[in-house]
Amino acid sequence: MRDAHPIEAAVGIEYYVTDTDGVGGHLRDRPTDFRVREREAFGADLRGLDAAIGSYPHLVFRATLRGWDTNDFAAGLSNKLAISRERVSWAGTKDKHAVTTQLFSVRYESNDLPTVDGADVDVLGRAGRPVLFGDLIGNEFELVVRDAIQPENADTIAEELRQFAGDGEESNEDIAVPNYFGQQRFGSKRAITHRVGLDIVRGEWESAAVRYVCEASDRELERTRTARERLGADLEWKRADELLPGGLRFERAIAGRLAEGADTDADYRAALERLPTNLQRMFTNAAQSYAFNRILSERLRRGLPFGRPVEGDVVCFADEDGLPDPGRTQVVEGGQVGTISRHCERGRAFVTAPLVGTDTEFGEGEPAAIARHVLDDLGLDRSNFDRPGEFGSTGTRRAIRVSTDLDIEADPLTLRFSLPKGSYATVLAREFLKVDPDDLA
Repeated sequence: MRDAHPIEAAVGIEYYVTDTDGVGGHLRDRPTDFRVREREAFGADLRGLDAAIGSYPHLVFRATLRGWDTNDFAAGLSNKLAISRERVSWAGTKDKHAVTTQLFSVRYESNDLPTVDGADVDVLGRAGRPVLFGDLIGNEFELVVRDAIQPENADTIAEELRQFAGDGEESNEDIAVPNYFGQQRFGSKRAITHRVGLDIVRGEWESAAVRYVCEASDRELERTRTARERLGADLEWKRADELLPGGLRFERAIAGRLAEGADTDADYRAALERLPTNLQRMFTNAAQSYAFNRILSERLRRGLPFGRPVEGDVVCFADEDGLPDPGRTQVVEGGQVGTISRHCERGRAFVTAPLVGTDTEFGEGEPAAIARHVLDDLGLDRSNFDRPGEFGSTGTRRAIRVSTDLDIEADPLTLRFSLPKGSYATVLAREFLKVDPDDLA
C-alpha cells in the first residue's frame, strides 16, 4: 500500500493497494484507446419491428458512438427526429472521449432512424416500455496505455491485485480493487461537486451557491479561472453574463437568480434549484461518495479485509444477476463471520460501507467506528441529509470491493476487463499507471 496522488487524496482516495511503481503513460490518447460496451439487462418484452405501435411504442436500438457523450447524442437524435429530448432514454451514461456501445430507446412511430455522424445504429425491435437507466449489468472495457514508461511492471501489479482479491493470500483467478468512486464523480478539472454537496447538507446554502459559481481551479482554462475570480471578488451577480463564458450555463443560471435578490438562505437555495434536478441530486450524491471514499481509505489504513467481513460489518446479498443488492443487508455478528465469509468467497454476499443518509445503518464494532470517525471529521451526522427536494437522501450501501477478470496485452499495453454497473474503470487503471488523474481522464 502506498500514498495516492494528492489530487486523488482530495476526493478521499488516499492509497494505492499496490506497492509496485506504475507503468506510467496516459489513457485516451485517441477515442479508440478507450472502448466501453454495455452488458445489457433489458428485461422488457422485445418484439419485432412489425409489432403494433400502440402496444409497443418504444423503438429499441444499440448505438456505437464516437465523440458523443450520452446526453448530447440523445439531444442530437431528438433534434433530427423533431421530437422532445425526453422521448429518448438509455441504460447508462458514458462520456465522449471513448468509443462506447450503448442501449437506447426512443418513443417514435417509425422504425427508421436518421443517420447521425459518429454513430452506428443497430435497431433491435419495439418494446412496451423504454430502456431505463440501470438496464445493464455492467460494462466491458478495453483501455490502451500510451507512452508507458515501465510496461513490464503491469504483470507484477496484476499479481498484487490478485493478492488483494484474496485478502493477502494469492488468488489464481480474479483481481480486485477498492470500489472507490473515481475522480470524474467529483469533477475532473474542478473537483468541487462534493464540496458544494457538503455545504448543502450542512445547510450552508450561500456557501454552496457561491462556491459552485466562483471557486476556480488551476486546472481550468485561464479565461474561465479569471472570470470566476473576478465575479467572486465582488459578487456583482448582474455582471455574470458579461464575465462568465457562455459554456458555463449552469453557473450563469445560478447567478441569474441571485441577480434577482441574494439576501437570504432561501434565495441561495432557490438559485441552486434553477439547476436540472439530476445535478441537484449529484451534489448530495458527491458528498456521500466523498465520505464513502474516506471510509474505504480508513479501512485500508487499518488493514481490515475487503473481500470478507469482520464482526460488525454490514453485508448485502447478491441479486438475481449476481450483483450487490443494497436492499438485502445483514449485520455480521461474531459467530457468523465464518459463514458469511464463505458466502462472500462464492459471490453470494458483499461487504459494504454506507452512502450516508437519514436512514443509514452503521453496523457495529470497528466498521461502525470508522464510519462515525469520518462523519465526525466532516462535521456531519445522519440528520444533515434531511434536506428539501432533491438535496435530501435516505442513504444506501455500496460494496467496498470490486473484482474482475483481467487480460493484459503488450505493445501497446492494453487492459481488458469488465466491471459491474456503478464501478469506475479508472479506479482499476490508476493502480497500473499511478499518474496524475488528468492522464486517466
